[in-house]
Amino acid sequence: MVSRRNFFKGAGVAVTAGLVSRVNAATLPEIVNMSGPATQQPSLPASGRPFNPVITLNGWSLPWRMNVGVKEFHLVAEPVVREIAPGMKANLWGYNGQSPGPTIEVVEGDRVRLFVTNRLPEATSVHWHGQRLPSGMDGVTGLTQRAIEPGKTYVYEFVAEHAGTFMYHPHADEMVQMAMGMMGFWVTHPRNPAEHRVDRDYVMLLNAYDIDPGSYTPKVNTMLDFNLWTINSRSFPGVAPMVATTGDRVRVRIGNLTMTNHPIHLHGFSMEVTGTDGGWVPKSARWPEVTVDIAVGQMRAVEFVADKAGDWAFHCHKSHHTMGPMGHSVPTMIGVKQDDITRKINKLVPDYMAMGQNGMGSMATMQMPIPDNTLPMMDGQGPFGGIEMGGMFTVLKVRDGLPRNDYRDVAWYKHPKGKLAYEWTGDKPPVSQAPKMDSGVPATEVTVRKPQSHQH
Repeated sequence: MVSRRNFFKGAGVAVTAGLVSRVNAATLPEIVNMSGPATQQPSLPASGRPFNPVITLNGWSLPWRMNVGVKEFHLVAEPVVREIAPGMKANLWGYNGQSPGPTIEVVEGDRVRLFVTNRLPEATSVHWHGQRLPSGMDGVTGLTQRAIEPGKTYVYEFVAEHAGTFMYHPHADEMVQMAMGMMGFWVTHPRNPAEHRVDRDYVMLLNAYDIDPGSYTPKVNTMLDFNLWTINSRSFPGVAPMVATTGDRVRVRIGNLTMTNHPIHLHGFSMEVTGTDGGWVPKSARWPEVTVDIAVGQMRAVEFVADKAGDWAFHCHKSHHTMGPMGHSVPTMIGVKQDDITRKINKLVPDYMAMGQNGMGSMATMQMPIPDNTLPMMDGQGPFGGIEMGGMFTVLKVRDGLPRNDYRDVAWYKHPKGKLAYEWTGDKPPVSQAPKMDSGVPATEVTVRKPQSHQH
């Protein structure tokens, strides 16, 4: 839900050169907040130069006002509550009511003025990641500007010189503030709306948190061992699907502000890498992929033609990044007979169930009790049962005849006759075992000690 407040009055407004007068402070753009997790339908710009808007999954784009030819935005850094998925909320820090903050959309050549109000309990700043701009507008606390103290408002102003896809985040107490969710997307559209045009243009930020089951606030000192891997601070099945009409050319802009790389994989199609955070890739230099690896601090724009109707998975290919909170130190129990110990434990805990003897897939349908405000390891229901995923996973839904500017979710795909995998019910050949090999050398017992640290 969007709320519009009265102009924020009485805050101290400053730029690197000093304070702005109280008269000018009273003319700040109004603050617009978004509290719900639904994907907001894009709309064409009501003022300024024309462009084709992007779609932020489970998010929105920040409105602006035109002031004597300058496009003005108002960002508010503040504590927020974000629903990670149904059943779990997190106490985060973000912008304008959400984490990540709203997407900022401008046009190449726009002069942009950004008012940043700090409602956090500590000082902050905003770094415009990837932008070419004056040094004094780069947002690095102590190096290029004074920190934005709590209750203060600073002004950043520069020309969006290059079309492309960028990010924004603090450069003040960065480990804490980014671990709390402070980040957002920035898209600078080309001057000519026909340039780099696609039919559907999605944006998503990859971020990660370490939140103990049953708690609400991330552990900000975690370096690598995160347990919540998210797309726009949402974990599957809370991540909205991408939808497209059969034949659409689709772009997905993906930014990575986690502490590890992510190999993003799309089922059913071949993608072209058409852009990086450094700019657009010339057509002669583009290359096809089905999995695109995105390093820390990088952005990749990929494009493909959605020419096959269906439901197609889109996810990080690190398998533990497509799972909910889990304990990495849980031992592997595959093949371990647990009958005796289960009977003994059942005398003390009647509802105890042995897990892991035959794999973990059944956990998605067990509906086991878990702490309040946490997510199961695997979740999500599809048309044929449990999807057994979580974290950085969503679905691309391609359908015939969808309205051009409609991004609402659609029902599961109905497969044509003869186009669905099925169970074989005929005769089965006898199962044979591979012959045993006798090398003539006595067997050697090897003991392997697994490292205790966990690297992502």
